[in-house]
Amino acid sequence: MINKTIQLSFLFTIFITMSVSAQSVFGMWKTIDDRTGLPKGVIEIYKKEGKMYGKVVKILEEGQEGRVCDKCDGELKDRPVTGMEIITGGERHDDGEWKGKRLFDPEQAMTFRFKIWLNPENSNELKVRGYLAFIYRTQTWIRVEG
Repeated sequence: MINKTIQLSFLFTIFITMSVSAQSVFGMWKTIDDRTGLPKGVIEIYKKEGKMYGKVVKILEEGQEGRVCDKCDGELKDRPVTGMEIITGGERHDDGEWKGKRLFDPEQAMTFRFKIWLNPENSNELKVRGYLAFIYRTQTWIRVEG
């Protein structure tokens, strides 16, 4: 009887852990181009000192794997896009959204304000919205399992 109780407790703990991690904005996300619908890359979103950060871990576009930031200025000029930090210092708000002032697009060499949140209807979709003044674009990123 005790053995079954321990097994059930263990399974319950695993289930809760998986549920919580599946509902987090943190982890690996496949970016999808909102204009073409094609996958572009994989971004790792992580927490550091209570803030959100994200970096490019893989480029998925064929022939672009070794892309460098040729349109960038300063220290980012001609640096590899893989490994580049593109989300910096996002802060969590009470509504579950993360907001910040630096979402960097290496393809355009532009920086945007941002808002990031999980799709309330599907926790495996991340909504990523970049703002430039009052104009914005929203992409849906897909959770990468494993």
